[in-house]
Amino acid sequence: MMRRLNTGQFPAVTPRLPTGQRSTLSASSRQRPLCHGLSKAEAGRVVTAACLAAYCRSRRFSNTWRNAANAATQVAETVQLEQALASDAPTVGFYETIRSDKVPSMTFSSVRCLGTESGPEIGAEVWVRARVATVRVKGKSTFVVLRQSSLHTVQACKFKDAEDGGESATAVAKFFKSLPLESLVDLRGVLAEANVSSCTQSNVELQIKQVFCVSRAVPQLPFLMADAQRSEAEIEASQGSKRPFVRVLPDLRLDNRWLDLRVPAHNATLRIQSAICRLFRDSLTKRGFVEIHSPKLISGESEGGAEVFRVDYFGSRASLAQSPQLYKQMAISADMPGAFEIGPVFRAENSNTPRHLCEFTGLDFEMPIMWHYDEVIQVIHETLSGAFQALEEECAEELKVVRQMYPSEAPKMPSPAGPPCVVHWGEAMEMLKEAAASGSERKDLMADLSTEEERVLGSLVLEKYGSDLFFLDKYPSAVRPFYTMPSKDQPEYSNSYDVIFRGQEIGSGAQRCHDPELLEARCEELGVPTEPLQGYIDSFRHGVPPHGGVGLGLERIVQLYLGLDNIRKAVMFTRDPARLSP
Repeated sequence: MMRRLNTGQFPAVTPRLPTGQRSTLSASSRQRPLCHGLSKAEAGRVVTAACLAAYCRSRRFSNTWRNAANAATQVAETVQLEQALASDAPTVGFYETIRSDKVPSMTFSSVRCLGTESGPEIGAEVWVRARVATVRVKGKSTFVVLRQSSLHTVQACKFKDAEDGGESATAVAKFFKSLPLESLVDLRGVLAEANVSSCTQSNVELQIKQVFCVSRAVPQLPFLMADAQRSEAEIEASQGSKRPFVRVLPDLRLDNRWLDLRVPAHNATLRIQSAICRLFRDSLTKRGFVEIHSPKLISGESEGGAEVFRVDYFGSRASLAQSPQLYKQMAISADMPGAFEIGPVFRAENSNTPRHLCEFTGLDFEMPIMWHYDEVIQVIHETLSGAFQALEEECAEELKVVRQMYPSEAPKMPSPAGPPCVVHWGEAMEMLKEAAASGSERKDLMADLSTEEERVLGSLVLEKYGSDLFFLDKYPSAVRPFYTMPSKDQPEYSNSYDVIFRGQEIGSGAQRCHDPELLEARCEELGVPTEPLQGYIDSFRHGVPPHGGVGLGLERIVQLYLGLDNIRKAVMFTRDPARLSP
């Protein structure tokens, strides 16, 4: 059994294998943790550089590992915040833990602005706080790529200085050799002209004067960022080579999602998701709609189905809301000029597919109508097509980053100022019938569409009407919820529609049954108990204008817009039948 070491007497520093030596290891040894084979308790104690060096020697690790651990024991000194700006401050060091007790007079520059007209001039000294993305040390020459806010990178370098005989260059080299990738540093440097095509700030670099570690990452990350940000095309192309690229598995990414979201394309995906929410909110706010926040704990089932998460509510039975449907309709009864909500939606569907989640974000709105639910379709069209058009302009940088890893094109659709693309159910059935091979026609023309039929119909509509976004109108009443208004002349059909984008449903909507007697008859027809819905139905008995609305899935919109193969890439933290953490 390994002798347990008292780590309290050693300086707390975590070593990292020098970048130049990483490539000499086999794939298996690169992926083996330094504390491989230890219990959790023992691994927790083998965390300082001195302990690791002793452990490597006792286990007779290779010279590469031993040298890496020993190099890390030559620790730079701990620097108090007020010392960082002193004339006798060290070139490198580790901050004490920042605990909001001091505020040194340091002004930081954004990496994004370096080398631009709005940024500091060439020759200026600047401070930046960023992550250490890559390190290359050759002798006393050090090249570091710093990454800030995931999307922006700049090169920092240090060479032998004749003034101090190379002492500062040696200190910087040793510092970065021992510092794990993904650590956060404060770096002071002189801005100089350069040509660095591998960085986003390609026309400048920082000549290092000082660098201090703000937060140190562990030496062995779950996966390398260089592996995580390669496209599938790059990985596939490398498989026939002597050194194929590693494919980071989806579950490993999701287990360490905060790290995976540092991948530029994944970080940009969440920024695009945020932009869609903002554009949706702005569009409806300008129309006079009111943003609401409906309850997520309800006594019944908002959609009338069985796929709900049931919870105990002080001894009574409750469930998590499948949508804000009933409450946004009651908001119309409360004389809101229009109501919308951006909030969580819960569906207890045991579906482990690339397009389903148990918790997602709904983009919902409801509005009064004068005479026809086409008024709602027009608002949906203007809101979505306007948002997509603005997205290409306002998020050009983020879209470029995502499309480098996940190739896609801007969607094709009618102008926001023009009419929406609407395909009625009968026409859709004819299109599918004509496209189907012999013997594969739909047997039940009133059944809901399958995923494959949605995909085929999306291709046919794009070919015929030139739009990736369309409304499949006049859905059969039998496959719609109880609150959907049946068509007057053909009650077997309904005043409802699905919103289909790039061959997949992203939402559904309808005119609602605002007549309480008709609503109760519809509930009886579908076997929906009315007792839990009494407050909802009563809100219509007190007078309510005719109205309609839509519920859209944010993550599915993001997935399809960016051409992602799995909806989990469009979610911050996934909730599906197999995952409840992190």
